[in-house]
Amino acid sequence: MNKIITKNGLILASFALVITTIVGITQHLTKDKIDEQERKQLLKTLDQVIPRASYNNKLFLHCVPTLSQQFLGSSKTQRAFLAFNDDVPVAAALETIAPNGYNGNIYLIVGISYDGTVTGVRTLSHQETPGLGDKIELSRSDWINSFATKSITDHRDQRWQVKKDGGEFDQFTGATITPRAVVAAVKNTLVYFELNKAQLFAQPQRCGDK
Repeated sequence: MNKIITKNGLILASFALVITTIVGITQHLTKDKIDEQERKQLLKTLDQVIPRASYNNKLFLHCVPTLSQQFLGSSKTQRAFLAFNDDVPVAAALETIAPNGYNGNIYLIVGISYDGTVTGVRTLSHQETPGLGDKIELSRSDWINSFATKSITDHRDQRWQVKKDGGEFDQFTGATITPRAVVAAVKNTLVYFELNKAQLFAQPQRCGDK
């Protein structure tokens, strides 16, 4: 009996080793492809939030870390991609989070010109309700484009609310929480940028295209 148990144990151990080896080899072989797809998606998104013709550096490589739970919605480090025309600062694309979406975090990237004007916003990921809150996706609605060319006067700028709260941004029928969260997050990102832009553009590239 002990010999049978030992034999079966060795067979299972060998099988587990083979499976682990196959998984490891597969991950190694596909890592480069996955990284390339992520880079292409990042480039596509960056081109949507900062006009490609406005800068001449490799935007996806010129990246610096940011950290602000107050303004960027997370206690974890995020990224700011910095656009330059030669050595002149042009714009930045900042990762940010709306932490108070209807179903949790809404991950965004906000393009801001050096003068503080929004150049574009895109939703990176979310768990909002299909058919209601998912209108923050460009594929579902052009609502996310309503931020372009907007700016803030100061952190008390009352225009940066949905119309239901006295601001100038549309809410969605049956879903006010989601657009309210996104408007607040974009506004907070603008405030963060105004407070930190000199420091951001003075930093050397530190986080690459991860």
